[in-house]
Amino acid sequence: MIVVAGEALIDLVPRAAGPLADLRPALGGGPYNTAVALGRLGSPTAFCSRVSFDAFGEALLDGLRAAAVDVSSVQRGSEPTTLAVASIGLDGSAVYSFHVEGTADRLFTAPARLPDTVRAVSFGTCSLVLEPGASAYEELLRSAAAQGVFTALDPNIRAVLIPDADAYRARFRSWLPSVSLLKLSEEDAKWLGGTPREWLAAGPSAVVVTRGGDGLTVFTHDGAEHSVPGEEVDVVDTIGAGDTVNAALLHGLSARDALSPAALADLGPDGWTELLRLAARAAAITCSRAGAEPPYAAELGDL
Repeated sequence: MIVVAGEALIDLVPRAAGPLADLRPALGGGPYNTAVALGRLGSPTAFCSRVSFDAFGEALLDGLRAAAVDVSSVQRGSEPTTLAVASIGLDGSAVYSFHVEGTADRLFTAPARLPDTVRAVSFGTCSLVLEPGASAYEELLRSAAAQGVFTALDPNIRAVLIPDADAYRARFRSWLPSVSLLKLSEEDAKWLGGTPREWLAAGPSAVVVTRGGDGLTVFTHDGAEHSVPGEEVDVVDTIGAGDTVNAALLHGLSARDALSPAALADLGPDGWTELLRLAARAAAITCSRAGAEPPYAAELGDL
C-alpha cells in the first residue's frame, strides 16, 4: 500500500480566455491528484487527509473511489472545501489563487501510527504550508521515516500561500533527513535555493528535478545524473502534470521493488532511465487533456 497524505480541493478552471470567463469546478489538490494517478496506474493506494461533508467533499471522495483508492483513513469535517482558482497561460501553465480560511483540510490530525502494510507515504503542496494541518503532516512525515517507511516529498511551491519565505525554506531543509525521494520542478528549486547535491547531502536518496517539456533529471548519491527528454504533445494545460510524475515514480519504484534507499542505489542508469521515461510519458498524457486527468496503466504502452 502507498499512502498519499495531503489536501483535496476543488480547482475552478476557466472555460475560456479572459478574467471573467466561466469557471468549471474540477477535482484537485496535488496530493489528491497523486493518489488518483496511483490508483489509475494500478498501485494499491490509500488517501490520508481531512475532507468536508459538503457536496464538493463528497465529489472528491467519489473521485478517489472511482480510481480504486482506499478512503477509510480520510477524516471528515463540517468546514467547507478549499477552492483554488486557476488562471491558464498561453503555454498551458496554471497560476492559482486560493480560498483556504476555515476549510476542512487545514484541520487534519496525524494518525498515531501507520499500518504495517504501508510501503511508502507521499507528501506535498498546500498541506505542508497551512497550519495547523501543516504541523500534523510534518509529524506524520517524521514518524513514517522513523518507522522505516519510504517517504516522498514534492514541495510544489504555492508562493502566494507562504507569508514568510525564509521560514518555509528553513522548514523545508528540516524535512530532508526524513525524506527518501525528493521531487521538485525547476521553478520550485530556484525558489527554494540550494542544489540537488546539497539536498542529497541532507538526507534524500535521490532528487528528481522536472523541467516541463524539456524532461526530467535524477541526481543520486553516487554522483550520477540521469536525464530523459520530455515527450512531445499538444498541451491543453499542465494541471496535474507534476502530480502525475510523483505517481509514476512511486508506481514504477513499487513495481521494481525499489521502495528503499538501498534499492534506489541499485537502480543504475538503465533502471532510472526506464523510470524517468515512464514519468515523462504519463505527464505528457495528463498535459494533453484539460484539468488533472492522469492516465490509466493501459495508456502507457510497454513502459
